[in-house]
Amino acid sequence: MRPYELTLAAAAAAIRAGELSPVELTDSVLARAEAVEGRLHAFVTLRADEARASAARAAHEIAAGRARGPLHGVPMGLKDLIDVKGQPTTASSSVRADHVADADSAVAARLADAGAVLLGKTHTHEFAYGLTTPQTRNAWDAGRVAGGSSGGSAVAVAAGEATFALGTDTGGSIRVPAALNGVVGLKPTYGLVPRDGVTSLSWSLDHVGPVTRTVEDAALVLATLTGHDPRDPADATVPRQGRRPYPEGDLTGLRVGVPRNYYFDRVAPDVESAVRDAIDRLRDLGAELVDVEIPMTRYVQAVQWGLMVPEATSYHERTLRAAPELYAPDVRVLLEAGELLLAGDYLRAQRARTLMRRAWTRMLDAVDVIAAPTVPLTAAPAGQQSVQWADGSVESVSDSYVRLSAPANITGVPALTVPVGQDRAGLPVGMQLIGRPLGERTVLRVGSAYEATRADAGRLAPETGTPAAAESMPPAPPAARHLPGRRS
Repeated sequence: MRPYELTLAAAAAAIRAGELSPVELTDSVLARAEAVEGRLHAFVTLRADEARASAARAAHEIAAGRARGPLHGVPMGLKDLIDVKGQPTTASSSVRADHVADADSAVAARLADAGAVLLGKTHTHEFAYGLTTPQTRNAWDAGRVAGGSSGGSAVAVAAGEATFALGTDTGGSIRVPAALNGVVGLKPTYGLVPRDGVTSLSWSLDHVGPVTRTVEDAALVLATLTGHDPRDPADATVPRQGRRPYPEGDLTGLRVGVPRNYYFDRVAPDVESAVRDAIDRLRDLGAELVDVEIPMTRYVQAVQWGLMVPEATSYHERTLRAAPELYAPDVRVLLEAGELLLAGDYLRAQRARTLMRRAWTRMLDAVDVIAAPTVPLTAAPAGQQSVQWADGSVESVSDSYVRLSAPANITGVPALTVPVGQDRAGLPVGMQLIGRPLGERTVLRVGSAYEATRADAGRLAPETGTPAAAESMPPAPPAARHLPGRRS
């Protein structure tokens, strides 16, 4: 196995045992990036010389007995919203073309303290305001969307261009691209991971979290990221999450909520089948399956947009007025729309969010986690705008992707996506595990137990970037027809 193919946990073990040096690992990952970047475009910038120098320092420290932990000497990428002192933070936008960070973000500083090797910044949908990341291509099929807004981070990890990466999640922006690229993505509890030095989309919905190849890898990164930060007004002060915070395998006594509404409505048949099979595996591991009713579902979209749109517009108020032409058309339209929303509309969205949080707290009192699809369909073809469902309804691709992920942002609860198979075209399907506030340990425990049942856990995307089954697969079923040029 080539070094770039190693998961974070495997690479850390090999470094710790003296079987692999950080320099060898970083050189292998950089070579992989050089081989696939021309096709995938996961990175805004790759800083190869700096990465090699950082890896050499890590190797020297480890050899001298000054190992800092499992991330020491491991190469990673940061979404281009995350400040690193002296480096550009462009947010993949012309608006930020000349911006250079004057200090490290809290998460970049923590990763640096842990000895992680920064490879460069990964692409985002402009200012994280979208669900496709159009400049980046899906690691499994370059003709399909990467997902967004952390598309670059997910593709880099899925293709072996980074051993792990960080993304941000405001309405699904870690989980959506992770699911579409067949990797693991964790949106922690709101406030658990500090956001100081991270460009905001919507301050009351934004989260920072890891994108990794396995659940164990996500736990390792989370342990480094968590902890009190007085600069973050949303800080959730809890002890740092440990590396092994859960028993492995057996789920006896754990209650898994299976939604009877919302999460399996308007979902492609292949996605539903793969997720229900995964839920059955949780039952086989000892979990008790409990039917649950998801509350206040009719308000999800209105609350998500009612919070995000005005908050985003407020953040961009000055630059939107000074240089509107520098924004991409899709982002500019959304920002300008935010100027039309009334304060009363925003306050109603905040009140509805409070009611939704209370209702979710009551629901989660009856179960330990909820298991559901991460997204209702796999990666759409690039340029695809709409999908028609079996009931005849038409929904934009972006709205479909955010529909199942937004509730965890509104309520602030932790949500993990894990790969659970492929559809008939060979594209990855993700299952979402949603827990109680600060319930990361339980969510990771369930995800890890499921992952242990799969022989293909932690696999990279195919070398060609095209699913092996794609050429012989029939068209998508009527339940999820893609409609070019139509908008809902």
